[in-house]
Amino acid sequence: MTDATLSANASRTRLRLRRFLAVFGPGLVVMLADTDVGSVITAGQSGVQWGYRLLLLQLVLVPILYVVQELTVRLAVFTGRGHGELIRDTFGPFWAWVSAAGLGVATIGALLTEFSGVAGVGELYGVPRAASLAVAAVALLVIVITGSYRRVERVAIAVGLFELAFFFVAWAAHPDGSAMLRGLVDIPFRNRDYLYLSAANIGAVVMPWMVFYQQSAVADKRLRPEHLSAARWDTALGAVITQLIMAAVLIACAATIGRRSPDATLATVGDMAQALTPFLGTEIGNLVFGLGVLGAGMVASIVVSLAFAWGLGEVTGYRRSLEMHPLEAHWFYGVYALCVIVGAVVVGIWPDLVSLNVAVQVMNAFMLPLVLGFLIALAVKALPRPYRLQGGYLWFVVALGTVTCALGVFGGLAGAGLF
Repeated sequence: MTDATLSANASRTRLRLRRFLAVFGPGLVVMLADTDVGSVITAGQSGVQWGYRLLLLQLVLVPILYVVQELTVRLAVFTGRGHGELIRDTFGPFWAWVSAAGLGVATIGALLTEFSGVAGVGELYGVPRAASLAVAAVALLVIVITGSYRRVERVAIAVGLFELAFFFVAWAAHPDGSAMLRGLVDIPFRNRDYLYLSAANIGAVVMPWMVFYQQSAVADKRLRPEHLSAARWDTALGAVITQLIMAAVLIACAATIGRRSPDATLATVGDMAQALTPFLGTEIGNLVFGLGVLGAGMVASIVVSLAFAWGLGEVTGYRRSLEMHPLEAHWFYGVYALCVIVGAVVVGIWPDLVSLNVAVQVMNAFMLPLVLGFLIALAVKALPRPYRLQGGYLWFVVALGTVTCALGVFGGLAGAGLF
C-alpha cells in the first residue's frame, strides 16, 4: 500500500470521526433519559420480585428501542421538522393535538417520578425535600435558559453518565451466573404480576417524550442526510447503554434484595438504597446509588420538559429553538420553565407520589399504540420514497410494533385483573 493510499485512508477516517462527533448527542441524551427514575425503580422491583426472569426482556428491548428511535432520526433528517409539526402537516391539526395531549400526560407522569427521585436522593443525606427540589429546579432552569443546544446537550450527557454507577452496583452485588442463566429461560408468562411488571418494563423503554425529543433535537441541530449514518450509530450506542443500565439495576437488586427479601416492595429511591446498603455498605451504597439516580432524574427532567416545550410549539406554531434567546422564543422557554417549576412544587406538596413509579410506566405502555401508530404512519407517508418504510422492512416494523403494543397493553390489563 502506497503512502498516498495510507494518507487518503487516514483522511477518510478523520472525516468520519469528525462527522460522528458533530452528530453525536441526541441519541445518547434521550437514551440516558430513558433510564429515568421510574425506569430504575421498575427494573429494581423486577429484580426483587422475579429475580433474573425479566432480564431477557431488557435485552430483547434493545433492537425494539433502536428501531423506534431510528425512525425519529430519519424523519428529522429528511424533513427538518419535529414530530408534532410533522403530524400537523401530514394528518391535520386534530391529530396533532391528540399527539400533544398524549405527550402532556406522559410528561406529567415522568416529571413526578424524576423530581421524586431527586428528592429521595437528598433525603438519603438528610437534605430537606424543599431544599433539594429548589436546587434541582434552579439548576435545570439555568442549564437550558443560559445555553445553546450544544451546551445543553453536553451538560445532559455529563449528568446522565452518573448512571454508569449502576454498573458498579451490579458488580459489587456478586450475582450468581448460573442463576442468571436459569432466569433467562424461566418465564412465568401466565402470572398476572409478572405480566404487569413486563408491561411496566416495556413502557419504561418506549415513551412518547422520547420520540418528540429526539426528532426535535435532531431537527434543531440541523442534521442533514449525510449525517444519517452517524446519527444511527449515536442512537444504537444509546439503546445498548440504556438497556445495559436497566439490566445492571435488575441484576443488582435480584442478587441482593431479591435473594434475601423477595417480598420487599421498592416504592422509593430510599427503599432501594437502604435495601442495598447491607450488601454494599451504607456510605458506598448511598453514594453510588444516589449518583446514579440523581443523574437519571436530572437528565430525564431536561429531556421531558424540552420534549413538551418543543412538541407544544410544533402544534401551536410558537417559535421554538435552543439556538434562540429566551426573549425571541419566550413561549418555548416559558413552557419549559413551567414544567420544571410545577413538577418540583407538586412533588414538594405531595411527597407520596413516588409510589406511582411503576404505574406511570404501565401508563406509557397503554399509550404505545398511539405513539408507534403515528411514528410508523409518518415513516410511510412523510419521508422521501427511497427512505420511507416499504417492502419487507415495513412489515417487520409493523409486526414488531404490533407485538410490542400487544404485550404492553395485555400485560397492563392482566396485571389490573381485567384479563
